[in-house]
Amino acid sequence: MDAIVDWLFDAVALPKVGLPAVFLIALISATLLPLGSEPAVFGYVKLAPDMFWAAVLVATAGNTIGGMIDWWMGHEARKAYVRYKWKHRHHEQAEESEHRQPKLSDKWFGRMRRFGPPVLLLSWLPGIGDPLCAVAGWLRLRWMPCLMWMTVGKLIRYIVMTSALLWIPDTFWQDVMRFLRHVFG
Repeated sequence: MDAIVDWLFDAVALPKVGLPAVFLIALISATLLPLGSEPAVFGYVKLAPDMFWAAVLVATAGNTIGGMIDWWMGHEARKAYVRYKWKHRHHEQAEESEHRQPKLSDKWFGRMRRFGPPVLLLSWLPGIGDPLCAVAGWLRLRWMPCLMWMTVGKLIRYIVMTSALLWIPDTFWQDVMRFLRHVFG
């Protein structure tokens, strides 16, 4: 188990690579890939406490760019969907009934339109944050307000999460590592 942990630390190489690793991990974790960036930010700040603000700002930038990639994917998916519907509209009109029932997605899209870009303050939430960014692009919400609200939400998340993790005593983390070594070693 020690070899795996050592390999993982060498692969991430926070002490060697530093802020670029934090940026890359934050960017990847903001796309639709399931990866958390908080441990990387916390680990880097734990190794270099004087780099707290630099790490938080770099992680915020990477995570926000990843969120805007999600926004762009939603925007482009909408354009592709509109082109598809335009090409196939004659078949759909013939099949569509006169009484259209509202769909569940209509309800949620309506709420997102009503609240607009400020809903992206929640873009940091696990599980729903990435889809929120993609839906904002799908709904063609303006990118600049989306970018600003997304940045604020992600910045607050990194400040709060990293600070909270730093307040936990080192003995707790040492006990966690001892437990993991006992279980996997």
